[in-house]
Amino acid sequence: MSDRLPDAIVQTAQTRIVFVVMDGLGGLPDPATGRTELETARTPNLDRIARDASAGLGMPVGRGITPGSGPGHLALFGYDPIEFNIGRGVLSALGIDFPLRAGDIAARLNFATLDGAGNIVDRRAGRPNDEENARLVEKLRAGVKPPAGIELYFESEREHRLVLILRGENLSADLSDTDPQKTGVPPLPVTPTGEMSRGSARIVQSVIDACNDVLRDESAANGVLARGFAAFSRYPSISDRYLMSARAIARYPMYRGLARLLGMEVLPPPATDEQTIDVLADGFGSADFHFVHFKYMDSRGEDGDFGAKVEAIEKVDALFPRIEALKPDVLVVTGDHSTPSRMRAHSWHPVPVLLASKWTRPAGLEAFGERDCLRGDLGIFPMKDLMALILANARRLQKFGA
Repeated sequence: MSDRLPDAIVQTAQTRIVFVVMDGLGGLPDPATGRTELETARTPNLDRIARDASAGLGMPVGRGITPGSGPGHLALFGYDPIEFNIGRGVLSALGIDFPLRAGDIAARLNFATLDGAGNIVDRRAGRPNDEENARLVEKLRAGVKPPAGIELYFESEREHRLVLILRGENLSADLSDTDPQKTGVPPLPVTPTGEMSRGSARIVQSVIDACNDVLRDESAANGVLARGFAAFSRYPSISDRYLMSARAIARYPMYRGLARLLGMEVLPPPATDEQTIDVLADGFGSADFHFVHFKYMDSRGEDGDFGAKVEAIEKVDALFPRIEALKPDVLVVTGDHSTPSRMRAHSWHPVPVLLASKWTRPAGLEAFGERDCLRGDLGIFPMKDLMALILANARRLQKFGA
């Protein structure tokens, strides 16, 4: 990447950047009101910031493409999500500090509820608490024997999530998900998606079958669904590409994993969103770039709960005066993708973006929302270009050419 813009013209500067990701921020209008969750929420702080900021709508991958969380975040940090795509399994494994080795295969598993016919009733098994998750993971460790020649690891993530890691010779991650992402149908079989992955598909299917057998007597979490198979390899770091020291503050393991993949210092997870700002303030001057992640907009959107997503947005809005008090040179607010509560899932809709610095050209917006951002000076743009705009506003890009 060193021969491409903006990497080739990056310079150092004594500036601080705060990058706030409100996961799943974008939405769709409520048919009764015509307003999205963000437009419905009372956000006096974000609205005030928007009046003097640049704004637009970012496309995480491309028009009409629904992004996963991994591609969505890679684009935010200036990594082309097509070129650098990585499965969720690796991100989850890194997020729980599992010591991955080159060539390890990782997948994110969900505990799920299956009916007597083998159809999915609940893709998240009622969202068990972390203590119950740990019990179920220990049951798998004790009951599932590794295939011949394979090291097998089950690691707890949180709630209904766990991570599966396989280590061995000639393994391939070119495998399809078993999660159909809907209920009333059976899990999908593990299918090879590459010429060299047929043997790996058989190995993984045998592990999934063994998991379901071990969990058969559970009332809720009586099966597993697999997503995001990936092989671990190292990525170019943010410090190498952008000459910045970077910190990450995130409560969910997957996002800490992505930050670790990109070479950020990953701080211990705060217990609450309010404590997230405490962690941000503590040692704020020790890094140039601060990635701050808030999750619950996405979770409530996937639950289909419009009102709860509105409330989650309002709670994060209330934290911005404390962020502003740190006086960052650049403040960015956006999401990694849209999660409309009407769809109960990620969607392809562009995501609101707010960029505040003393060098922006404000569009005179009255509020921070999808329709306001459509009128912003940034327009609708590829999200992978956002980092160049951040660096420019932080005075970290040299002039190009003579």
